[in-house]
Amino acid sequence: MSRPGAADPGAAVERLRRELNLDAASAAEALREFTALRGTYSLEGEALHWLACALYVACRRSRVPTVGSSPMEGNGVSLTRILRSARLSLIQFFSKMKKWMDMSNLPQEFRERVERLERNFEVSTVIFKKFEPIFFDMFQNPYEETFKPHRSRKQRRVPCSVKDLFNFCWTLFVYTKGNFRMIGDDLVNSYHLLLCCLDLIFANALLCPNRRDLLNPSFKGLPVEFHTLEIKGSKDPPCIIAMLCELHDGLLVEAKGIKEHYFKPYIAKLFDRKILKGDCLLDLCNFTENSKALNKEYEEYVLTVGDFDERVFLGADAEEEIGTRKFPADVPGEKTAARAHMECHLQQHFEKKRSFAPSTPLTGRRYLREKEAAITPVASATQSVSRLQSMVAGLKNAPSEQLTAIFESCARSPLESIVSRVKEIGETFCCSYTQSTDEQPGSHIDFAVNRLKLAEILYYKILETIMVQETRRLHGKDLTALLEQDLFHRSLLACCLEIVLFAYSSPRTFPWIIEVLDLRPFYFYKVIEVLIRSEEGLSRDMVKHLNSIEEQILESLAWTRNSALWNALEASENKVPTCEEVCDLGDLTLQ
Repeated sequence: MSRPGAADPGAAVERLRRELNLDAASAAEALREFTALRGTYSLEGEALHWLACALYVACRRSRVPTVGSSPMEGNGVSLTRILRSARLSLIQFFSKMKKWMDMSNLPQEFRERVERLERNFEVSTVIFKKFEPIFFDMFQNPYEETFKPHRSRKQRRVPCSVKDLFNFCWTLFVYTKGNFRMIGDDLVNSYHLLLCCLDLIFANALLCPNRRDLLNPSFKGLPVEFHTLEIKGSKDPPCIIAMLCELHDGLLVEAKGIKEHYFKPYIAKLFDRKILKGDCLLDLCNFTENSKALNKEYEEYVLTVGDFDERVFLGADAEEEIGTRKFPADVPGEKTAARAHMECHLQQHFEKKRSFAPSTPLTGRRYLREKEAAITPVASATQSVSRLQSMVAGLKNAPSEQLTAIFESCARSPLESIVSRVKEIGETFCCSYTQSTDEQPGSHIDFAVNRLKLAEILYYKILETIMVQETRRLHGKDLTALLEQDLFHRSLLACCLEIVLFAYSSPRTFPWIIEVLDLRPFYFYKVIEVLIRSEEGLSRDMVKHLNSIEEQILESLAWTRNSALWNALEASENKVPTCEEVCDLGDLTLQ
């Protein structure tokens, strides 16, 4: 049954305008767009849901004048409020919004904004699913928390509850994450930022007088003297980052880097700006003010920059608004049918998007390793990075002695040109990785340098393996001709960079790497199989990812107007094998 007002779009828009305190111009534009599209297309489902899409577009297009600065984008109405008033979940919104953008023929810039928003939502959903069990491991269970009624009529401040702490920690995380746009849609960096927030809250609960009741006495990260003596105050709060990484799939070096270079300086800024205050954040006199100030700052961020209020995960209606489990009002230990239904929708959304898992390839199955056990997206991402780091452990981002010896044995040593080329590609990569675009925010140079270094080490490692294999195959013949092939080296390093980006679940997905390096898909394709055969340390998911890129190139990218494939066909005098000839070749491995 349709909601009241759905049959009359004008009345529905007027109701939304009043509820959202929306300006008349945006409401009129939304109604005009909705009416035009309904006259051309059949809009299935509730009209109110389509109106929400129209309102979102109208709100984002508007500009609000500000005092002493340039106009603010948007009109102060967040996406979360629009969806709440229209009773439309985020998952439904993204599904309908894709259709709305196609029907409205919205510009690419707007489409990329929605895609970035959806990616941020997916990362936050995955992170929140990790946040709950980690919090319950460190602190008391909010489900079991009991509240004592106050007999005195006098209004008194009460200590923060475990649930208050849960909400405060998540809000601190999403607000901090919002400040670092290059972290927002990066799963690995976002997860380590969450661990930093938990580490800070734990230290405050441990050192704050009379707040040790918030802690889980069974948590393995508690100091030895926790159950016997009073914890003595210290200038340096305890750090449990290493313990959290060990217990919950973190990468210690990455997490420490996030804490030292990003989190600690930013928290210091929050204290300087008086958003946070007090020697202990959880102190009776400080917590309420800290929580109010933090929420106020985050609300301003959502209205001006964020769009998606990630505190929606904390609400009582989270199942309805998103599809993720929250503090239930019913029996805590049981999953209701409605909640299971919503989680099913969320899972289907992720499977359809394939954001954190490679698509199953149709080709190259013989290269796949044994099937690995199903794990969470965060564990999968951190394990991919850990595996990558173990592959290059002890190696340098420079030619080894053996590889250098191979270079020197050539008629013309390619060492200088190879090192120069790697440096040039590295500079191009770092410049593109740190540059903000309409499609995605730029990342900090530290992240770019870290990814590049891993790729360079992997490049030299695989190059050495290939050259050793070629030396044996050619019985020691000169390798100068092969090592002087510029496209081979560029494609190989690009492929190594793609592997690193995939391991980190980077939003910079293929074909981003070949676009920034100005590399033709046809040449990139030719090096994939060589790389897979040469590096046995690649995980099953990495191989599947590379195979899916092969398919993408075979399917479409190799057949574009400026593809190098046409030049190759012309050079072969159009001697392309027939279908029968290809089938007769059977399982012949290409050299």
